[in-house]
Amino acid sequence: MAVNRVPVLKRCRSLGLDPIYLGIDKKSNRELKRANRKMSEYGLQLREKQKAKFIYGVLEKPFRNYYKKAEKMPGMTGTNLMVMLETRLDNVIFRLGFARTRKEARQIVDHKHVLVNGKCVNIPSYLVKAGDSIEIKEKAKGSQRYKDILEVTGGRLVPEWLESDQENLKGMIKELPARDAIDVPVDEMLIVELYSK
Repeated sequence: MAVNRVPVLKRCRSLGLDPIYLGIDKKSNRELKRANRKMSEYGLQLREKQKAKFIYGVLEKPFRNYYKKAEKMPGMTGTNLMVMLETRLDNVIFRLGFARTRKEARQIVDHKHVLVNGKCVNIPSYLVKAGDSIEIKEKAKGSQRYKDILEVTGGRLVPEWLESDQENLKGMIKELPARDAIDVPVDEMLIVELYSK
């Protein structure tokens, strides 16, 4: 399986992204030395796409597939794309506060710790629907790992489209998120422009 091994803070610097969007509290002390060249239109579009891929941990091929699916859905393609990325199971686990970062959420799903509507799901890209209930398996709930995670994520705001019961490690999808409920600094219109060339 392909994995992006670029150091996270270095990648954040090059994309002009705050690491807090990835759930990382570190700050890089180094400044990016950039030539004062004006970025082309294509460069701006590409950077937005790379930002979205990096934040959600999606590689190029699956990302393109999401775009094709979003195009076929009714409504705005860019909004559909962002909603699909936001309702991935690994992202929902991160948003509920059951993981410190999206990478950790992906690992938790991979290790079969997650139940969706009572069934074990180990596919990080599984798209959740409104009304789905998500919980961490009974066997894993008592582990030290989740105590440590909740210590870190306890003060994190859970988006209004989710309902989180952190004590019992359970969550519920109240509705699919609207675009303004997704606090990711990505301009999806540039991604649509890039793919529609």
